[in-house]
Amino acid sequence: MPLSPADSRELLHLRDIALRGYLRKDGMLDIEARLTDTKTYGFANRDRGRIGAGEPLHGMSLRVTVDQGLTVRGAEAAMDATPHAICPGVAPNFARLEGLTIGRGFLKGAMERVGGTQGCTHLRELLQQVATVAIQTMFSVRAHKAAREGGETEDRWDIPTALLNSCHAYDENGPLVAAARERAAARTAAEA
Repeated sequence: MPLSPADSRELLHLRDIALRGYLRKDGMLDIEARLTDTKTYGFANRDRGRIGAGEPLHGMSLRVTVDQGLTVRGAEAAMDATPHAICPGVAPNFARLEGLTIGRGFLKGAMERVGGTQGCTHLRELLQQVATVAIQTMFSVRAHKAAREGGETEDRWDIPTALLNSCHAYDENGPLVAAARERAAARTAAEA
């Protein structure tokens, strides 16, 4: 169901975020995120002079490489458009994410390494989404492998414990979790 009709309005600010999950030939995953902010009008900027309508105020990218255990093996940031000339100076700090594992405590660990003045608010905002896309990409890797091997992917998918009670769909007392438990029990019985 779409949103309700909006009142008469004028578009002023656009934020576009794109995320992509890639399987590399070496078995690792590259998760790439791009954030672009634009305005529908031009305005003065102290460091850049003038930023025209549709010209990026923020144009920032982040690539996080993880192994199949979701441990960060590399991270790289690029800041192609920023409102202040000083901003790109923190891009190299995002390499500090190396060694963190995506899962419980990931964001806290990331904030310890690139929080506050050691990082960039906009790039840090992407980290939650990068983590989610890494997990979803890992599910895709497993499903893609099963499909290539002629196996079924839907019936074998179990709900990871970390997702239990994370949202309405994964309520531990709800129908999706109950169905997953039934499939797991049936698989266990068939394998015995």
